[in-house]
Amino acid sequence: MRIRMIQLVLLFLVGAMPTVAQQTDRKAEKEKRRMEKEQEIAALIDAKTFVFKATRAIPTGFKSMDLTTNPNFVKFSPELIVSEMPYFGRAYSVSYGGDAGLKFEGKPEVYTVEKKKKGFSLEARVKSSNDYFTIHLSVGFEGGSSMSISSNNRSSISYNGEIFPQEKPKE
Repeated sequence: MRIRMIQLVLLFLVGAMPTVAQQTDRKAEKEKRRMEKEQEIAALIDAKTFVFKATRAIPTGFKSMDLTTNPNFVKFSPELIVSEMPYFGRAYSVSYGGDAGLKFEGKPEVYTVEKKKKGFSLEARVKSSNDYFTIHLSVGFEGGSSMSISSNNRSSISYNGEIFPQEKPKE
């Protein structure tokens, strides 16, 4: 009887070993993917050229809105910032026929990137033909980002999303 118990315990231990090995392999693989993503994000930020795409808009004083089906982007580079973002919120003064969103482009007057404890922080200021925009972008090491845009003529709005490399123009 005692021998049967010992055999049963040994059989159980031998059967459990592969699952422990699989768990450590999964953890190592997950850690490897995380490190690769961190390096990719750091390379994008160091190059200072990337695209922010929003998944959620958070207007001041309104409910947040899902943007997964709406095309939107802000292309960042030290030479030019191009925004095609939807806007939800209060406008103080907009030209007649008003702009449907935060659509502007211009050379940034300020373009600073700073590394923080949990990611990166970018600040840019852009003057368009009829407004002045201040953009704050926070990027986590794993790619999650939040951006807020404030202007002289509208209340500020925040967005959650991710950053991606800019697509190269096709020749």
